[in-house]
Amino acid sequence: MIVIASFAAMEGIAWGLHKYVMHGFMWNMHKDHHIPHNKKFQRNDFFALVFGIPSWLLIMFGIMGGCDYRLYMGIGVTLYGICYVIIHDGLIHQRFKIFRNTKNPYLLALLKGHWAHHKHDGSKNYNRYKDICYGMLLVPFRFFKMPKQKK
Repeated sequence: MIVIASFAAMEGIAWGLHKYVMHGFMWNMHKDHHIPHNKKFQRNDFFALVFGIPSWLLIMFGIMGGCDYRLYMGIGVTLYGICYVIIHDGLIHQRFKIFRNTKNPYLLALLKGHWAHHKHDGSKNYNRYKDICYGMLLVPFRFFKMPKQKK
């Protein structure tokens, strides 16, 4: 139960960090993710290292504490991070080619929601504060009803 609760809590934590930290005071690290490019790595990738630290510490201290609740919290956070890489970097941004031709309604809704987040990237009047869909696994219902469209 702790693993599942930690995994679920990470969606809310990721949403808040994305909206208020990455689109806030850490914008200089995140903005290259919103600028069209052909680079293999982005400054934004730094966040993966930062977010890995709490899961590593939870697992380490959980094991040192006799496999207590912190171990299971760390496992939940780690599993969320793995899902993030698969969904965000794989499915959405195709940094590695998976789910290229998916017809799964949930995955398509995730794509549409994230494309809405990046809708104005590269435009001259881009305003990072007007972006929507800051989470990763929860997507507003309206994106399930939208027809499939290109990015």
